[in-house]
Amino acid sequence: MRRRPFTALLAAGVAITAFLAAGPTGAAEPAPSGAPAPTYELSVPVRSNAAADAALLEGKGFDVMEGSSADGLRVLGGETERERLTALGFRSTVKRELPAVQWDVPDAADSTYYGGYLTVNGQYAHMEQVARQKPGLAKVVDYGKSWRKLKGKGGHELKAICITHITSEKDCSLDPKAPKPRYVVVGQVHAREIATGEIARRWIDQLVDSYGDDAAVTSLMNSTEFWVIPVANPDGVDIVQEGGDAPYLQRKNANTDNGTTCANPPTGNSQSGVDLNRNAGFKWNSGGSSGDPCSPAYRGPAADSEPENTALEGLFRKLYPDTRGPEVTDAASPSTRGIFISLHSDIRMVLFPWAWTTDDGPNDASLRAIAAGFAKDTGYTYGQPGELLYAASGGTDDWAYGELGVPSLTVEVGSTTNSACNGFLPAYSCISESYWPTLSKALLNTAKAAKAPYTVS
Repeated sequence: MRRRPFTALLAAGVAITAFLAAGPTGAAEPAPSGAPAPTYELSVPVRSNAAADAALLEGKGFDVMEGSSADGLRVLGGETERERLTALGFRSTVKRELPAVQWDVPDAADSTYYGGYLTVNGQYAHMEQVARQKPGLAKVVDYGKSWRKLKGKGGHELKAICITHITSEKDCSLDPKAPKPRYVVVGQVHAREIATGEIARRWIDQLVDSYGDDAAVTSLMNSTEFWVIPVANPDGVDIVQEGGDAPYLQRKNANTDNGTTCANPPTGNSQSGVDLNRNAGFKWNSGGSSGDPCSPAYRGPAADSEPENTALEGLFRKLYPDTRGPEVTDAASPSTRGIFISLHSDIRMVLFPWAWTTDDGPNDASLRAIAAGFAKDTGYTYGQPGELLYAASGGTDDWAYGELGVPSLTVEVGSTTNSACNGFLPAYSCISESYWPTLSKALLNTAKAAKAPYTVS
């Protein structure tokens, strides 16, 4: 057991607020008349126990952001949320006002927005183009439908792309007994974390463009299947794009069945939908989520209630054999192959199971070693969520490891070199300048462990 107390991590300098240093630290200036009310990144001092405070605030519908700082919890909100925090006995300090973002609402024909980020339609067109141009290396797979699609309200098919040197019908097949290990990277589970979709897109291009020229990529492409889902929450991403010059901070999917009083248009603290990363069925509703339908961390009415999650889990069952027993203490088999990585933002951490509890997972040594390797390449901090943040249940990483035994990482991307490039909406130029140089190396190096991940130590 290597758990470190929350206070020790703070003393050790888990620097989550470095990028906030230039922002205001006291009372905020009032918004000009007629202007939209500003949204702030708030620092809320821990009263006694970080995990208990975070669970309380999430249960009350606050947007408690992943990450912690020397000052306490990070909460997204405006003056209304500050007043509510005061009423609950919490102090809050404005660390920064979310910057105004200048871009126009993309219409259905547009493929990019906000300086170069691909829309959902753009991501899908890119995947199809790669598969057409590189039929021996890539194949697009539809694996389900979004909530809006199932309801006849627009929406999207859910799409993944398989990338490998395709030499037989067994390559990229939906069969857990396929000959090659599977290395899966998923972006934009949380819609507003727009950098993650772009990172996934660049990962696709790095693989197909480097095959035959880069020895390391070529070797891996010959022996490993790379599955990439740039946008796991397409309906949510559509909502983000609808915000125009002030993009909506929609975290969840677009399900409107559970609450009719949520803010419309959505705000950081009140929005319809279900948090897909609190809805997965393994240890659902075991802490770190909210039962308030308008909360950004709303777990949904039941485990796996959302079609985006059931579709993703169904895909995983077709990609990975189950190598772990039914008990929480059962370790996955040493013969397990493959790795799953879920991309989030923006606190520069590499997290691994368990997330629902502070207890070590039964394969802790190897999970920790894999995470340490990724962290070394990126300069990020690594550990279990309960070590670095607080426990939270219903995540896709716990589901993949808990149900199938697949080594799983949640990578919270961010910049270690440019504080202006952090946040949910970094400028598009930040991806090339601050994100991709280290993430491309980490993704590639970690893929080398997919053939025998539980031998890593």
